[in-house]
Amino acid sequence: MSTGRLHLIVLASVILLQSQVVTGGLFAAETVAKTGELDPQLKLTKDALLDKGSSDQMRANAATVMLLSENPLARGILLDALKQTENSAVLNAVCKALIQAGTGKAALRDAGDFIEPLFGVMGADNRETARLGAEATLIFDYEQISAQIDRMISDAATPLQAKLVAIYALELRPDMRAAVALLRLVDNPQKEISETAQEALSAVGIECGDSPAVRADTIRQLIAEGPTIFLQKRLIRKESLIRNTKVELALWQGRYLQALGDVYASISDDAEKAKFLSGHLEGSETVVRLWTLERIRQDRVGTRPNPKLPEVVGPVLVKLVADGDRNVRLKTADVLSFMTEVDSAQMLLAQLEAEQDDQVKTAIFSALGRACYIAFLPNSKINIAPEIRKKTLEWAVKYLSDETAAKTEKGAEVLRMLLEQDGLTNSEADKHFALLADRYAALKSDSDGTLRGELLSAMSALCAPQSMHKAQSRKRFGPFFEAALSDKTDFVREAAVDGLIHIDKAAALKRLAKDFVADPSIIIRKKLIALAAEVGGKEDLAWLAGKIGSNSESEPAWQAMLKIFNGAEAEVLSTWVGIFTAEAGSIQASDSQKITFLEVAKRKAVAENKPAMLQNVQEKLAGLYLKTGQYEQAASYLGGLYVAASTEEFKKAILPDLLYAYLMWPKVDLAGQIVENRLIEADIDPNDAVVRSLDEYLARPPAGADPNLLVAALTKIKTPAGRPLWQNWLRDWAARFRKPKLAGGSTGATIPEPNSPGKPRS
Repeated sequence: MSTGRLHLIVLASVILLQSQVVTGGLFAAETVAKTGELDPQLKLTKDALLDKGSSDQMRANAATVMLLSENPLARGILLDALKQTENSAVLNAVCKALIQAGTGKAALRDAGDFIEPLFGVMGADNRETARLGAEATLIFDYEQISAQIDRMISDAATPLQAKLVAIYALELRPDMRAAVALLRLVDNPQKEISETAQEALSAVGIECGDSPAVRADTIRQLIAEGPTIFLQKRLIRKESLIRNTKVELALWQGRYLQALGDVYASISDDAEKAKFLSGHLEGSETVVRLWTLERIRQDRVGTRPNPKLPEVVGPVLVKLVADGDRNVRLKTADVLSFMTEVDSAQMLLAQLEAEQDDQVKTAIFSALGRACYIAFLPNSKINIAPEIRKKTLEWAVKYLSDETAAKTEKGAEVLRMLLEQDGLTNSEADKHFALLADRYAALKSDSDGTLRGELLSAMSALCAPQSMHKAQSRKRFGPFFEAALSDKTDFVREAAVDGLIHIDKAAALKRLAKDFVADPSIIIRKKLIALAAEVGGKEDLAWLAGKIGSNSESEPAWQAMLKIFNGAEAEVLSTWVGIFTAEAGSIQASDSQKITFLEVAKRKAVAENKPAMLQNVQEKLAGLYLKTGQYEQAASYLGGLYVAASTEEFKKAILPDLLYAYLMWPKVDLAGQIVENRLIEADIDPNDAVVRSLDEYLARPPAGADPNLLVAALTKIKTPAGRPLWQNWLRDWAARFRKPKLAGGSTGATIPEPNSPGKPRS
């Protein structure tokens, strides 16, 4: 018979016999065979214990089976095994079984049978075995073994090592009498015994003192306090030691993991990084495996994932989904959700069916759903059997039907991923659509709002363009979306809006723009704005304009309006020119937004040959550019309007603004050209708008502007004869802005005298 088969038989026997002991026993002593022969099962168990080819775990399991058996022959085998002092492996196995029995709930029958054999084990040459024998004596009360311990320590024939093991047995005892015995041993003339007793007392937190008198006082104090206080103090000390140990452990773990992180960060080669992580992923320390898993997760979600990681780490990572530590399994499931290049579906499914921890099971199920989804994408390099997806769908239905909201959500999520893809017939898909719809319809309470939203979101995704069965899902789920628009829960309405948009964008916009422009959910309001940007028309401009100037909706609404304006005819924009640019209008558009709109309107007017609209737009653009200090652009539009003006009155109306734009640009030479052209026509009256603009500019020049430059440019103008009014203005400005003499007798740059009428400029 193979070792593996023997191990399975013994393990099964452990489970069976433990059950029998706990329930009172199925094997009554009187039914045991009297022949003295071993039954086949007991013989197999004995062989597992004594066979040299057995593993330590197999031996321990076999010893446990016989220890729990009511067959007296099994007890005899164990007692005989404890006498085989030359076979440490067998002794260790029996001692471990006894230790385990002492910590279990089931009482050990006739435990006293093992007292003498265990004291024999405590005298074994193998120190580890001898100490296991001492630990096994904890199944007895102290008064049962105190005499044997005293005799073992005091007997001159007992080897020293055995005496020291007996002291270790006293140290293990949570009993006041054992502590008293240790205090008395401190005065033992044999140095090794005295020192070992002191160490044992220190380990349990008792001061041994520096003299017999002090120790006698300590003994009297212990006796006076009694066993209850003794146990209380010992418990407090143990708890303190545990806390300190945990703190120290966390400290050193942190330092070690920091060192690992520093080493990992110093590696630049991708292949070496992957090799480093793979090696630590296989480590025996749980904390290191968890650290490594987190590093792998961070690599996946980082800006540049390591291309070597899936190939090197993948095979090791997949195995960890069945790790003995539940936190490792949980973390592995999380990481596998990101490691889409790793073929993990088969292992995930196997562990899903075996997993007992509910939280881990759900995480594995979620990772399995994603693994199947990735594998069945058109360009996936991973091939998994259709049977795996079929079983995953079955699990998704189980989770969907669960009363726990979190599990229902996971079921809906996985169901959605698998139903989006090809591979199911229409009837199979529709069957699952019906399950999803029925689960949603069963939710009536307001407290189910979040779950309704999750299920409706899954329905919505199945109506999206990428869904393989979208025609069926749209037909089935459409009424749910329409009904959910009146739901009180924002999340439910948001999912319903998504569903309607997936079914028909234009129809959804027409339906939603009636009642949901001011919905309490900002998510819905922004979805509606985005939809208008995509399929909206001139009929949506009014409600979009109402959002201009609001906080987070203003910019999206403005961009949506721009898209509609860019696609509309000039006539539409023409009707909005006055509305959009009104100073005290209802639209809170910024000057920048007004300019952008007017530039679009200008292009439309040019393209469709709308001269009246073009002039109106240019006038408003010129005014906005002046207002916002963009004088070059303002001058360009004003100059165009001036040239195209059909009447002198219109030209005169434009001229002051054009002059102001040149002055503020600044382009004083162009400003001077305007004045020169006016002087050619006639003298400039003091009430003339051009003179007033010049005088106001010189009286209050902008910050950083030098009025002397303008006066100098005006002085150089060739003034026609008969222009006394202009000459008076020019002399007055020249006097006001003539440069004073500088220190040392020299003068600064001066403004020349005005040119005489009819004389050329010098």
